[in-house]
This record gives sequence, structure tokens and C-alpha cells, in this order.
Amino acid sequence: MQTFKAIGCILAVSCALSFAHAASAVELAGIKLDDSVRLVDQNLRLNGAGIRHKVVFKVYVIGLYLTDKKTTVSDVLAAAGARRVTLVMLRDVGSEEFGKAFAVGIEQNTDAAERVTLSAPMARFNAMFTSIAELKQGDVLNLDWVPGSGMVVILNGKKILEPMNDAAFYNAVLRIWLGSKPVDDKLKRQLLSEP
Repeated sequence: MQTFKAIGCILAVSCALSFAHAASAVELAGIKLDDSVRLVDQNLRLNGAGIRHKVVFKVYVIGLYLTDKKTTVSDVLAAAGARRVTLVMLRDVGSEEFGKAFAVGIEQNTDAAERVTLSAPMARFNAMFTSIAELKQGDVLNLDWVPGSGMVVILNGKKILEPMNDAAFYNAVLRIWLGSKPVDDKLKRQLLSEP
């Protein structure tokens, strides 16, 4: 009987440890990113994560969530189902500066013809940044792709951009970090879980 109780305790502790590990897969700069999240009835797994540095400053922690593990840019961009990019701010950044960084990242990773077709969603995306004064340390920004609805942007649990049903624009946003001229090559490798 004692043996069964001991085995039961070991299994309970083992399950608790496994759950704790699953709930917080990665910790970067004191920020914990969950191993999985639920978005529109889909379970997304953390594909990769890293820290965005600018000069000597840590700007944000970023995590890429997908339904299945992907290790190539083409597979991420073609992924079916929901997707999420989570940014957790490590410092205060003015929304104008942050919006400009997004615009530059998109411009550097799209050609002229694509930029023309993306001009309308880009204008809506840029206007979103005028609705907030700044992103503060600790703020959480989610850039979600919701199948059937489109791209939704949520800041600290509050929707700040109504759905934009334009997969090409969402992929253009993803290419800020995953494109041929990403904001940081090391960060690109981390998001794709490359060694």
C-alpha cells in the first residue's frame, strides 16, 4: 500500500512539474513566455523567441506562436490556421518611433509593387499607432492572425485594431523579423528555432 502511495505522489509531482514547464517554456530578460496559447479555439505552440536589441538597449521580448513547429520562413508564411506574434516591452518607446520602425521593417522586406498593394492596410496600421501615446515597459502587444477574420492587434488585452482580412499584409508584418532583411539576423534564427 505504501508503494502505491509513493508512486501516486511521484506521479502527482511529475505531472505538476510537467504542467509548470508547459505553462512557461521560455524566460528572457525576466519575461516569461508561455509554451502554448489558445487563440480562436486553436492551440498555438511557441515556435521561437528572442530579444530585440537596438544598439545597446533591449527593446522587447518577442515570441512567435504557430499551430505546428516551422523552421523555414516559407513554411511560417504559408502556415494555415491562427498565428501570433507577442511583443513584451522592455523599455518605454514612443508610438511614433515604434510605428516608424514597423514601417521601415515592412518597406525593407517588400518590393515596390507589393508596397503599392499594401498601401491601404499600411495606412490603417500606421493610424493605429496614433491611438496610443507610447508603449511602456511591461506592455504586451499581440499581433494575431485569426482565420476568417484577419489580423487583429491587441495591447494589454484591449483590441486596438479591428480585423484586417489581408494575409499578404500579415505576412509583410512577419517579414519584419523573418524577411530577407530582418531587423536582427540572430532574432530571425531564434524565432525559427535554428541553432
